[in-house]
Amino acid sequence: MPKRRGTKRKKSRRKTTGPMTAAGLVRFFDDVDAKVKISPYGVLWIAIGFSVLVAVLGYVVTFMMP
Repeated sequence: MPKRRGTKRKKSRRKTTGPMTAAGLVRFFDDVDAKVKISPYGVLWIAIGFSVLVAVLGYVVTFMMP
């Protein structure tokens, strides 16, 4: 019995497309600049400040309730 050569199948070279592209819809991106620009450090400080505010208000409210 002869040995089989080339048992691997060749991969098709077609690109797979997403459902939106296949339906004829095109991906659309707006190149709009943000109106408010905040640095990453600014976001970090806002988050820390908000966390401290919530902790302080939680502490104050527990003592105000009888």
